[in-house]
Amino acid sequence: MRLLIDAGNTRIKWALVAAADPPGTWASFGSVSTADHGQLEAAWAALSITDVLASNVAGDALRERILGALEPLGVRGDAVRWFRALSHCAGVKNGYAQPEQLGSDRFASLIGARYRFPGERLLIVTCGTATTIDALEADGRFIGGMILPGLGTMANSLAVSTALLPAVEAAKRDRVFADNTNDAIISGCLSAQVGAIVQAMAQRRDPAARCVISGGAASYIVAHLPFPCAAVDNLVLLGLHASVVGAS
Repeated sequence: MRLLIDAGNTRIKWALVAAADPPGTWASFGSVSTADHGQLEAAWAALSITDVLASNVAGDALRERILGALEPLGVRGDAVRWFRALSHCAGVKNGYAQPEQLGSDRFASLIGARYRFPGERLLIVTCGTATTIDALEADGRFIGGMILPGLGTMANSLAVSTALLPAVEAAKRDRVFADNTNDAIISGCLSAQVGAIVQAMAQRRDPAARCVISGGAASYIVAHLPFPCAAVDNLVLLGLHASVVGAS
């Protein structure tokens, strides 16, 4: 069976899939924080892995640690394929001036969103360490996107721990001008995230365009958006899976 890996700056997620399974159908799923990469070998030991497709945006050191966790399980390096952005894959046409510079996670997310919502104009928002906002046309053309610090990253830059992120839900968002510093930071960070997404959606200039949102901080942001969004968990893994089956 194939192991799909989404190695990000904050978490490493994986799914085990069979060749005949439709994208998004996992035989097994798991995740650990990137800091706990030492747990990977034990987590994967019970899995029947024949080959691996991995997206890694966390650098060469993590790549080597992933390979090191797979080797004792009998998965050789030549059975591991590292997903990269291409000019065209699974119905998505990469509009970057230099297609290979697009992050593998963003490219996989585009593929996953197109698989889930074929033939629609999409705004794809992933809310993690960074927030990425990407525009995909109905014919599969990726026309570009934007990147900004994620909600937790913004809070950290103002010396607020990401452990306080749940306070977003309790913040008085009906009062943008907060009467205490913590709520003021939360209001400012949320407003920046929401404002960027609203601005990007306005640029779609199409009331039928769909916003697709994913990522660890998505639940904190989506409630404050003035339009509905389709929440899709594990969009990168879905895209990796769809890239293998060649979704159109």
